[in-house]
Amino acid sequence: MTTDQRPATTDDPGTESSEPAGEPPRHRLHRLMLPTAAVITVGAVVLASWLAADNQRIRSREQARDTALRAACAYAPTLAHYDAADLDTYFAAVLAGATGDWKTEFEATSKDLRDVLTQGQVVSTVGNVTCAIESADETTARAVAVINQTITSLGTNGTPAPGQLSVTMTLRKNDDRWLVSEIGTPLLAP
Repeated sequence: MTTDQRPATTDDPGTESSEPAGEPPRHRLHRLMLPTAAVITVGAVVLASWLAADNQRIRSREQARDTALRAACAYAPTLAHYDAADLDTYFAAVLAGATGDWKTEFEATSKDLRDVLTQGQVVSTVGNVTCAIESADETTARAVAVINQTITSLGTNGTPAPGQLSVTMTLRKNDDRWLVSEIGTPLLAP
């Protein structure tokens, strides 16, 4: 008895194959590509979502920084613009932009400050103001301001004298407003 020896083909029903009978190789490729494409699509969606959230966080921080800078630049002249003849307006303006330690400190020293400014008949006007943000996040910022001012007083014999005030400010976001919580004068620091 002789056996017929033929090469096995995919069409031969006696040959074992993991592929369904008669499936061409390109169908195998399609079956592999669909799960791969799904994984790539899910990965792309996750990456896009993460990038969008990161972009929003960056924009939020930049917007907070810009708003804090505007608040610091608006508050700086308030600190150096006063007239001994109308100190109530000055004190009210300073306190309107203050919070925390700075507000407490200013309220505690305002009587002594009033006495000194009144006795010296001091008038201070503001010239150019330069300010910058050292650091900022969504709720806290640190700013520096240089305020050019002209002071007239009994000490200057009524003659306007140029001056400059440098301050550091810590600002905190309170609801939708940035308020100054700390003031420092670097030139006066020990």
